[in-house]
Amino acid sequence: MEIRKSILTRFGLVYAIIVLICVYINIRVLVIQHTPRWDQEAEKLVVKEFPIAGRRGDICAADGSPLATSVPYYELRMDLGAPGLASEFYTKVDSLSLCLSRFFKDKSAGAYKAELRKAYSQQKQYFLINPRKVSYAELQQIKQFPILRRGRNKGGVMAEQSDQRVYPSGDLALRTLGKLTKEVPEGSTGNAGAFGLEQSFEKELRGEDGVAVKQNMSGRWFIISKDDPEDGKNIITTLDVKMQDQVTYALKLQMEKSRAEYGTAILMEVKTGDIKAIANFGTNSQGKLIGGYQNYAIGNAGCSEPGSTFKLASLMAAFEDGKIDTATTVETGNGIWRYKKIDIKDSDYKKGGHGKITAKHAFELSSNIGLAKLITQSYTGHEQDFIDRVKKMGMFEKLNLGIQGEAAPYINQPNDKTWSGISLAWISFGYELKVTPLQTLTFYNAVANGGCMMKPRLVKGITENGTIREKIGTQRLMWSICSSSTLRMAHAMLEGVVTNGTAKGLETKAYKIAGKSGTAQVANNKEGYTKGGQKIYQSSFAGYFPADDPKYSCIVVINDPKGEDYYGSSVAGPVFKQISDYVYAYELGLRDDVKLPRTKIENDIPGITAGRKKDIAGVLDELDILNGFSFTKSEWVEAKPDEDGLELSNREVVKGMVPNVKGMGATDAVYLLENNGMRVSVRGRGKVKSQSVKAGSKIQRGQSIVLVLS
Repeated sequence: MEIRKSILTRFGLVYAIIVLICVYINIRVLVIQHTPRWDQEAEKLVVKEFPIAGRRGDICAADGSPLATSVPYYELRMDLGAPGLASEFYTKVDSLSLCLSRFFKDKSAGAYKAELRKAYSQQKQYFLINPRKVSYAELQQIKQFPILRRGRNKGGVMAEQSDQRVYPSGDLALRTLGKLTKEVPEGSTGNAGAFGLEQSFEKELRGEDGVAVKQNMSGRWFIISKDDPEDGKNIITTLDVKMQDQVTYALKLQMEKSRAEYGTAILMEVKTGDIKAIANFGTNSQGKLIGGYQNYAIGNAGCSEPGSTFKLASLMAAFEDGKIDTATTVETGNGIWRYKKIDIKDSDYKKGGHGKITAKHAFELSSNIGLAKLITQSYTGHEQDFIDRVKKMGMFEKLNLGIQGEAAPYINQPNDKTWSGISLAWISFGYELKVTPLQTLTFYNAVANGGCMMKPRLVKGITENGTIREKIGTQRLMWSICSSSTLRMAHAMLEGVVTNGTAKGLETKAYKIAGKSGTAQVANNKEGYTKGGQKIYQSSFAGYFPADDPKYSCIVVINDPKGEDYYGSSVAGPVFKQISDYVYAYELGLRDDVKLPRTKIENDIPGITAGRKKDIAGVLDELDILNGFSFTKSEWVEAKPDEDGLELSNREVVKGMVPNVKGMGATDAVYLLENNGMRVSVRGRGKVKSQSVKAGSKIQRGQSIVLVLS
């Protein structure tokens, strides 16, 4: 009995212990299930889904070359808890530190060593080696460093890729192209367009975000992609890189020379309205010249009173209404006209005025008095008719280019509170109204285009994987802004400005220019019409070329040039001329289908002096003038007449040195210089008479050279 009792007691004790253990386990399970700390620990194992951005699409020039593109860069990190790292960390950390110091050049090898040893002692699994992101080529170099060359598991090297926006052409058209900002739509990652085309075509350039999960496995984090992102599409613009480069260069030169407040220049193709180049320069508070500071061509910063370039619209309105024609005469007197207690002056009133002149000559001489008298005599009592006629010609409508920030044009009207007794006269020569340079150019382009107003176009297509997804065609805003008779008179006046008027300095024998200079006293937002007690002027020139068969239109606006010379014909006009000379040589004058003026040949020997050997030999063979042709090894030769015909000798071209292009035709000279990385401007026609950079001097990449032809 005692044994039985002892066994039962022991069994009961064991049973009670087991019951207590089960109760304890159940209690612990309940506690664990309802403890918030474990929810937090679970979050550490798997992070919720997050978006990943695809590669941003490129913004390309008209020929497909990238103007803005995304290049992969890598953030360099190290997993100092990686398996196998312990075997050689302490023996190779000195070498690794030295390599990193020499590569990044930001701190000593000792500093790198101290940081690496500290991170290793803490077993950091996501240690940032250096905050600077490296390119793919640099990454491959870094992966050959000691320890890191062992790879991810044994060396701990980790490279996280992210795209960085780069602009291969530098600041060319930067304000139009735009830039990126870190402010992105909610739920997205990466950067977004801040302004310009980057902002306007954000949806197309950005593409679609993908989805990824960040997961902790065995103490190390891994990013696992669930849905791959969709890369952005490419935007094909109408910009021409070479034209853009020349327009930017010509504008910058004058900005530096005149120390102006800001400037803009736009080059447009007449038939299509395609913007081939658009440049903007401004100055910061320290007076430093900055490209792309504001979009003065399109935005509010450049929307101002145009001055004399508006005189074309004023006279065309009067022509169209049958009020006057180019032969109508007007008395301008001695250059000062008292109108309703206000003096209206011509720019050269100190020389005694122009007296009685025709409307055409008043336009050519840019006579404020002539325009004011012609318009006030035609429309006094019918002021609204004048305003309506000008507006019907399409100059006061927003162009809706697809770029945010386009300024709305404005013109004072008779029913406005700001209208006064002198408003009609002031509007006639470009005051009491505001337009952007692009709105003015669009009007001039319509005049060049036979009256057809084209909508300016900056983007002509959207592509994806080399396939056109959307084509953005040309668009007519108006079939005709005026009658053919008005148009003929406008053409004659614009050509007369260059041959007989204020812009005679722009005339060239190679091709005809038509245009109008403008000089306006403009208001500064803070200081009125003066700055520091000095008047603020704006110089401009708008026109097209070649005048007898217009291919391109252009406008140049330069605000607040310093010094005594601030007139449109002498400040903005030379920029227009430099642009037109280059475009004529590059795009028009060198084409086979363009007939250039011929020089009379006085003898039987062709006017050949230097050029490509095979071309000269071909001409001589065709003319059966091969006497004296000597054997030459050089691709480029120089021709000299002798008793029997022409003798050819080598013209040496040394790589990296400025070649001698004197005597060459424009085609050969431009080809040879641009192939050597130089920026070429051409003056005149015929053969090269002189070059601005001495032959034999060392070439600097992007260096400019001016060729004078005769």
